[in-house]
Amino acid sequence: MEIEQVVISSGGEGGSGGGNAEAAGLSGGDGGGSMFLVWEDLTVVLPNFGNKPTRRLLNGLNGYAEPGKLLAIMGPSGSGKSTLLDALAGRLAGNVLMTGNVLLNGKKRRLDYGGVAYVTQENTLLGTLTVRETLNYSAHLRLPCSTAKEEIDDIVEGTIMEMGLQECSDRLIGNWHLRGISGGEKKRLSIALEILIRPQLLFLDEPTSGLDSAAAFFVTQTLRNIARDGRTVISSVHQPSSEVFALFDDLFLLSGGETVYFGEAKMAVEFFAEAGFPCPRRRNPSDHFLRCINSDFDLVTATLMGISQRNSKSIRFFGKSTNSRD
Repeated sequence: MEIEQVVISSGGEGGSGGGNAEAAGLSGGDGGGSMFLVWEDLTVVLPNFGNKPTRRLLNGLNGYAEPGKLLAIMGPSGSGKSTLLDALAGRLAGNVLMTGNVLLNGKKRRLDYGGVAYVTQENTLLGTLTVRETLNYSAHLRLPCSTAKEEIDDIVEGTIMEMGLQECSDRLIGNWHLRGISGGEKKRLSIALEILIRPQLLFLDEPTSGLDSAAAFFVTQTLRNIARDGRTVISSVHQPSSEVFALFDDLFLLSGGETVYFGEAKMAVEFFAEAGFPCPRRRNPSDHFLRCINSDFDLVTATLMGISQRNSKSIRFFGKSTNSRD
């Protein structure tokens, strides 16, 4: 397969542009309607510069995400979670090579503004504003100029309620010298800033990192509610608690840029048991998966040949079937 260079914007607050998203092979979408995302034989390579060897960050990944479901991308540190998330969202750096297909509703499309949102791992918030002021400020900047003030106010209030920010809506966000809202509330506010534009496809990079178990559960539960509203939600996550893991519908498990498991999250325990790695009682499933991958990766992957072939066929069928929904 011919390798084409992907030159796209690095995205994020204050990010420098590295090209345009159209070069990533994604197009179209008006922000309305359901979004089915499929990736086929997705490979990402970091070319060699000077005497450094070429690095294959992702190798022939296949998968899909569908409306109404919350997909977790999970794996050990350095497994390619963030790279896969950035590849799907069109946020890879300009010096990276990508092959394969990323299909939106069965076609190669550009991820248009308004239809897709990306929540970075870091919260970029102004501590001297309140939660409501922050959302109002963002809404006036990002919503169409023709949007009436009353409509903007309704959108802001609806977003505050959707993200469970009512109790802290008039409190200062805070910073290193100014007391403000909690870490979990800051993360929910960061998500709220992105769903103001009512995206149908939402990406999140480790939204529970740095949060306590209660805050992580609340954030993930909120993401599940967003998905249940008919949106497609994809989140990378690192070692979630068993309660948080149970909230995810689907799981894409990576190691070294390779697919270890893709399917229903609740079936992953059975999959590992059939592969000879049963999860002990009272052990967190996500911890068990990562222990198996780190200790016996070759033995685990030896059982995947038939399963990966069946998955590839179903993914190709899924990509074609979404064509009719466009």
